[in-house]
This record gives sequence, structure tokens and C-alpha cells, in this order.
Amino acid sequence: MKKMEEIANHIFCGDCLDVMAEFPDNSIDSIVTDPPYGLSFMSKSWDRGVPGIPFWEEALRVVKPGAHMLAFGGTRTHHRLMTAIEDAGWEIRDCIMWIYGSGRPKSLDISKAIKKIEIENAEEWDGWGTGLKPAYEPIILARKPVGGPIAENVLIWGCGGINLDICRVESESSTNPATLGRWPANIILDEDTGKLLDLQSGDDCGNKAPVKSGTSGKSKGIYGNFAQKGCNPQTFRGDTGGASRFFYCAKASCSERGEDNDHPTVKPLALIRYLIKLITPPKGITMDMFAGSGTAAEAALDEGVTFVCIDIEQHHVDIAQNRIKDHKFIKSISKVNSDSEVSISTVKCISEIQTGIMDF
Repeated sequence: MKKMEEIANHIFCGDCLDVMAEFPDNSIDSIVTDPPYGLSFMSKSWDRGVPGIPFWEEALRVVKPGAHMLAFGGTRTHHRLMTAIEDAGWEIRDCIMWIYGSGRPKSLDISKAIKKIEIENAEEWDGWGTGLKPAYEPIILARKPVGGPIAENVLIWGCGGINLDICRVESESSTNPATLGRWPANIILDEDTGKLLDLQSGDDCGNKAPVKSGTSGKSKGIYGNFAQKGCNPQTFRGDTGGASRFFYCAKASCSERGEDNDHPTVKPLALIRYLIKLITPPKGITMDMFAGSGTAAEAALDEGVTFVCIDIEQHHVDIAQNRIKDHKFIKSISKVNSDSEVSISTVKCISEIQTGIMDF
């Protein structure tokens, strides 16, 4: 069994079941991971199946009681993922919808297919296909069960809650200095989808005075029961903008993938940073056992938390190494102790700092 200093800020190459078997019980504070969807995407061998119960049982063992997990799923297979997670002993707490506008349709043109075997009836099927354009991915929110009251669990293990205030959705045009920002929702938009939503909704102005009742008028309590006497200053904002201001919008940079990153399913860095921040205690340890090109490692470093990453593909690990080797946090450690192996455990050194992988 490895000690925490042997796994903290390390990228491991190997089957995550074998790698996690070396981790101590109750040692990880959160999991943000993007497991295979089981769609054989681009005929990749690592996407042939959805991880089953044993993977999530082992993950359950290594996380602390009350620790949360966010796991991406595919629209056609997330039911299998969610069932496996729940059957492994996790509590399903919610499901976040990440909505994006960059999806590419994958559909068979039925009319063209018919023309290859029968010319006469092809026109009857013009415009028919077999698939919709993908525009969202579910993110399953699960939690390791706690043995008693949440408050006691948080005091003992430092886990059990989600960081709502730090993840509130800020409004740049709000006229109310008392507001903390909108409550985090279980819908997240990408930048393009947010802009399209705003074009459809148009700019609108929020209430400029306290709402006296949330159970009358047009809303009829749909959005909650607000202060009856107008005494709660956070029931109004006076902000303007489109409908996207009600949700977190993850903005992606074209350069964030890093050089030579050919991984086909890289998630936006801002999105992963937000998710890590939502469920990871300050100075906690977050794990991604399907790390891909290392977005979770970079996001964790940006948020000031410790990461543990695992991927079965050597090529992916090489990409992840390259992405984080120049991170300011890694460089600061290297300057303090140029002989240390803090950044990533390795069999060999790359670049100026001690980075690499550990095989299992």
C-alpha cells in the first residue's frame, strides 16, 4: 500500500483497477473523471465499454466518507454508468447537464444507403437519417455514504458538502451589492450555447426591488417562495442580460489543449476547474482515473488542489505530462528542490524537472 506522498501530484500509467489497489482507504477528497462512454468512438480501443461495478467499488474504497464524484457519461450509455456507480455503493445525488453547441451529427443518410441497393424507392426516404446532433453530456453527481449526520462527517473527514458560494454565477450588471451571485444549477453551458440562448431570449432586466411574494403573479411559486415582506435583499438583482446569466458558462481557449495533443475527447479546462472547485475541499486531493490528456491535472493545479491521475494509454500520459510540465506550480516546486520527484512519479526524467510516469 502506497503512502499519500507517493501518490499526490502523480500521473500513473496502467489499468486504474490495479493502480487504485495500491492506494490507502479513505484517502481521496473528490473524483472528477471522464470515463469511456462505450461507443467505440473513432474505433478507439479504450472506448469499447462502460466501466462496470468493480471500478466504482474500488473508487468508493479510496475516497473519504462524504466525498463527491462527478463522472461524465454518454447520452446513449449513461444509464449503464449510473447504474454501475449506484450498484457499487455510491449515492446518486444529481445529474448535471453540460450543454454545448459544438457537437457533430453522426447519422446515416438512409436515401443514399437505399440507392446502393435499390434505385427506385430511394427518393421516398430523402431527409431521413439515424441520429440527432449531440448537444449535451450528462455529468453524474454521486457521493460516498456517510455514517451519521453530515455536520459530524464534515468535521471528521472534511467531506460531505458541495462548495456552493464559490461556484455561484456572478452577474456583471447586477445593481444589488448584497447578492452573492445566483445559486449553482444542474445545467452548465458552453460559451457558444450561452450566446445562442441570449440571442433567443433577448436582454431582460431583473427585479429592481424585493419580490414580495413568490406564490402569486406570473411565477406562481415556480422559482421558489421569496420574502413576503420584501425584507430579503437577495430576492432581487436588477441585472440585465440574456437567459445565459442564470447558468455557469464554461469558456474554452483554443490554446489550452497544449502542443501535440491529439486526444479526441478533451474537455474544456474551465469546465473541469469549475467541477473540481464545486466538490473538492480546500487543499484537498482530487482523482481522475480516466485522465486522458490530463485536463484534470492542469485544472487541479490551477485551483490549488492536489491531483492523482491514472490512464491506461502511454500516449495519453505523455500528453498529460507535456501539458503540466510548464505549469507555474510545478516550476515553483522545481526551483525549491530541483532534485525532488514531487511533480509526477516517473521511471525516467523529461525536460528540466523530474516528471514522468509509473507503470503498474
